[in-house]
Amino acid sequence: MSGRQSNKLPNNLPQLQNLIKRDPQSYVEEFLQQYRHYQSNVQIFKLQPDKPNKELAELVMFLAQVGHCYTQQLSTFPQELSELLLSYHTVLEPDLRMTFCKALILLRNKDLINPSGLLELFFELLRCHDKLLRKTLYTHIVTDIKNINAKHKNNKVNTSLQNFMYTMLRDSNPIAAKISLDVMMELYKRNIWNDAKTVNVITTACFSKVTKILVGGLKFFLGKDEDEKSDSDSDSENEGPSARDLMVRYSTGKKSTKNKKKMDKAMKVLKKHKKKKKPEVFNFSAIHLIHDPQDFSEKLLKQLEASKERFEVKIMMMDLISRLVGIHELFLFNFYPFIQRFLQPHQREVTKILLCAAQASHQLVPPEIIEPMIMTIANNFVTDRNSGEVMTVGINAIREVAVRCPLAINEDLLQDLTQYKTHKDKNVMMSARGLIQLFRSLNPQMLQKKDRGRPTEASTEAKIKEYGELQARDFIPGAEVLEVEGENKEGAEDGADGWESASISDDDEDGEWVDVHHSSDEDTTEVTEKLQSIPAEERQAMAAAVSSSRFLTQDDFKKIRLAQMAKEVNAAPGKGQKRKNVESDDEDERGELLSLRNIEKLHKKPKSDKETRLATAMAGKTDRKEFVRKRIKLNPHASTSNKEKKRKKNFMMMRHSQNVRSKGKRSFREKQIALRDSLLKKKKHK
Repeated sequence: MSGRQSNKLPNNLPQLQNLIKRDPQSYVEEFLQQYRHYQSNVQIFKLQPDKPNKELAELVMFLAQVGHCYTQQLSTFPQELSELLLSYHTVLEPDLRMTFCKALILLRNKDLINPSGLLELFFELLRCHDKLLRKTLYTHIVTDIKNINAKHKNNKVNTSLQNFMYTMLRDSNPIAAKISLDVMMELYKRNIWNDAKTVNVITTACFSKVTKILVGGLKFFLGKDEDEKSDSDSDSENEGPSARDLMVRYSTGKKSTKNKKKMDKAMKVLKKHKKKKKPEVFNFSAIHLIHDPQDFSEKLLKQLEASKERFEVKIMMMDLISRLVGIHELFLFNFYPFIQRFLQPHQREVTKILLCAAQASHQLVPPEIIEPMIMTIANNFVTDRNSGEVMTVGINAIREVAVRCPLAINEDLLQDLTQYKTHKDKNVMMSARGLIQLFRSLNPQMLQKKDRGRPTEASTEAKIKEYGELQARDFIPGAEVLEVEGENKEGAEDGADGWESASISDDDEDGEWVDVHHSSDEDTTEVTEKLQSIPAEERQAMAAAVSSSRFLTQDDFKKIRLAQMAKEVNAAPGKGQKRKNVESDDEDERGELLSLRNIEKLHKKPKSDKETRLATAMAGKTDRKEFVRKRIKLNPHASTSNKEKKRKKNFMMMRHSQNVRSKGKRSFREKQIALRDSLLKKKKHK
């Protein structure tokens, strides 16, 4: 009976909660007693909602913990708690408000409350001036929506929540609107809400009058995701020729300097082609999902022209407009004169502005629209009165604009810029050579004859496209090599081609020797000579016949790509080969978007001035310890001795002193007497 008398269940809620979870039916009476107690406390709370109520907080958490055990009795409990929060959230005591929210989160985790209504309530609570509460609600909203869409997309719930968030972005409370934007951006990054509707709701944030919301929307479209892991080398080898194929082709047969140079050039061509085919590692699908990018960019430009935001925010708006124009190939002719005003060497963040100018250029923009901008860059940057770094940045920017809109640069300006190929500054010289190398592939006729370089098969076959011209082919370029190679195999004797030993390339990891089946160097040369002897029209007809007569395998496509790369290496037939190529380090890959490295690329680090070197040297000495031994007093307030005072006095004041005058001039006899006195003194004190 003593155990019964010590039963404290009505007052010990944790113990009662534990027992109810084990056996709910045995403790129905105790639960109902606590539930009635909760209802009476709610009535008291409504009389003074701004006062702390610890007992009510404990009862609310108790009912939330055992809510799954008595679903019928607590059917109205979540709705009552939500109504209390909605009615009194502005005056509630912070701890009690947090307890109510945690209880609702617990009920939601037990699937006892509808997610749509609860999330809408939590978005209303974001207006509260409670940072910890907002952080808790933000974490729950993101996690709950993630769990809702874990197995499959719940379009019904997603649609209702997205519509509600669209209204929240236009809310008068900037804090609630900013957190709503953060929720949508976080869900997009986690690939939960990565549809077009979410993206187009976020576009409205780019026109907000609140700077934080505006910057958040701009960063969403400008930000990059983490780099994804690239595919393995074996996967890329299956798609096209590898370094081993080129080594086999150019290393077999007679060893000569000519073949070695050809192999080195072929390796550079292979590297360039691999960079072109490499998929972009960033995730910019958000820009591609915008419904009307033309209207969006026009509104952004209008807002930019009238904006009074900080210069950093204006740069972000310029960057977004330029990306929209470049990716979607939009017509926004007013943007180029606007950006032209900022193209001055002394302008703050001028390299980013040059980047925007290059990014906004594309082949569909009329050349007469972009030509004034190129002339402004040339006149303000590429002049001898500027430093080498400024000239380099200007030439790099012109080169990037010319890549996207080659018709915008006239022949006179191009020839003026190519004269800097012999400039004394190496950065300017290499940038000018990169421009020459670019136009050798785009339009060699615009260059002077001495700058055109050795013509290759690819450059002779290249056709200059006029403004708005598109090349639509009904055949696979280079497919004629399959027919010529087939004729060679039919005429060759059996066993002419065999298995030969070839050294493995650097791409393999085991470092052993393998057997590679390949055609001999003589066969390759013969195929190349046959192709060069066939007129261009006949070669196109052969390629069209091969493309339409059979299905091509992966090996066939590899042979075609290898032959196409060989065209960029082999000299054109009948052309002189004495002209020397201009070497350039310009191996940057160009994708949809540019980086600042394309504009700021310097081939040689500039020399530091004296102040910079001195500052660097002093910064390196901050951690060095003092090598001079310092005497530390036991009592810092103690006076100095006469000996210390003499040490600090000027020598001219002490030169007549007896100690100073006779220190180094004692005779041998005087030293004997001094030693004797010292020994006697020590003996006396023992």
